[in-house]
Amino acid sequence: MTTTGNETPAPNEITSNTTRQTAIHIVVGVLLGILAASVGLLPWIITGSQLPLQNLWDTDTLPADMPTVMLPFSQYALTFIVALIVIGSALGGGIARARRVIHPRTAVWSLAVGVLAVQIPALIQTTTTVSEGLGDSPGSDIYLAALIAVTVVAIVVGLIVLVLLALAPVPGAAIALGLAAVALGPWLSGLALPLNSVGTETNFTALGIVQWVPAIVVGLAMAWSGFRTLGRAIATFTTLLALWIGPSLFTAISAAAGTRVLASRPAEMAQYGAEVFQSVVRTSESLRPLLVAIIVMFVGLGIGWMTRRRQSPPAELVS
Repeated sequence: MTTTGNETPAPNEITSNTTRQTAIHIVVGVLLGILAASVGLLPWIITGSQLPLQNLWDTDTLPADMPTVMLPFSQYALTFIVALIVIGSALGGGIARARRVIHPRTAVWSLAVGVLAVQIPALIQTTTTVSEGLGDSPGSDIYLAALIAVTVVAIVVGLIVLVLLALAPVPGAAIALGLAAVALGPWLSGLALPLNSVGTETNFTALGIVQWVPAIVVGLAMAWSGFRTLGRAIATFTTLLALWIGPSLFTAISAAAGTRVLASRPAEMAQYGAEVFQSVVRTSESLRPLLVAIIVMFVGLGIGWMTRRRQSPPAELVS
């Protein structure tokens, strides 16, 4: 029965409409999560998604004949894998935070389901494909297990970033944004110079520009957090620390994992990675982004202060 005039809808009709709207919000959230995770994989998708050549592949295969996979499993692409996963999750977290006002009960978990609906099948498909092509040896098993472990850790970290961006107060969300900014470096580099492609002058110019984007994002996150409370101050310094340590850690991991002579000696590989980290973290290349982030932070804080001052009424009007 339909209602006319000032008639009040029946309780069961109100419940039906609410259930329908909730279902729509859930479906939209899942679809947005799938979109976010797919955008995260974009730097890999534009390469054609052909598996990089594998040192332990069972048969001699040309690069063009390698299978298509959803993730670039390779010891030379560990940080790239992390970036593809974490950036997709961070995008999902940002969307969830925006949608939380519209539908707070379903926005976060529906986005998370959508993100995982891409990332988990990507891990399964890539693992299955690579395991079928690798030779039957203990080294192959260790190699594949290490790649799976890195991807699983990236998915977990990405999920934490998603939840913090979606639900946490400003300090927690700022830290998550800083972690995402660290992953943004290799993600943007993958766009500027696709994996296994031949670089041109344009590619290297783009790389020179995008290397500063993480520092700018961190500076904005620091300005957003600020220093008004102890929690915000701790979050601000933690975000800056992530910008300092994160890229150096990525460099160390890439250097250690890419050293084939140490592939059968994990302890020596870890020691070599630690040595690379200690040498890189003190270089000017690691410190310059911190200066950029601090400058952006102070500019952001200054703009915020002037905006608040302009919006506040004059003292004589208040009195």
